Amino acid sequence: MEILLAYIGIAIMTAGAFVASSIGVTITGNSVVGAMKKNPDAFGSYLILSALPASQGLYGLVGFFMLQKFLVESVTKLQAYAILCLGIMMAISCLYSSIRQAHVCANGVTATGAGHNVMVATMVMAVFPELYAILALLVVILTSFAI
Repeated sequence: MEILLAYIGIAIMTAGAFVASSIGVTITGNSVVGAMKKNPDAFGSYLILSALPASQGLYGLVGFFMLQKFLVESVTKLQAYAILCLGIMMAISCLYSSIRQAHVCANGVTATGAGHNVMVATMVMAVFPELYAILALLVVILTSFAI
């Protein structure tokens, strides 16, 4: 039973992170389509901004590699519940962070499409929502050493 809880926790973590990135990239990508109508020459800037919310999926993958050593029959109940809770925490953090980061990036794409020079400022502002997905990953990493 314990190993099942651990697998569920890791599945929630990775699936949540992957879905988060997919949603984030889609939000920003929708803005790119609109901005391309006004300013197709700035596609490079649009591409960079639309890729930023994809990083949360990578954090879920790193979390998997940190916790996969516990996917053994001898996993304890405490370890299994810790992994389950970490998975839920990571999925929620990545989901919210990716969506909010995508909104920042989408606004930057829209402004860039309108001719404003805001790409660098948008990238700087987009780091702030992502910081919380990074902190969630840090919690997973540090906890993986403690359990």
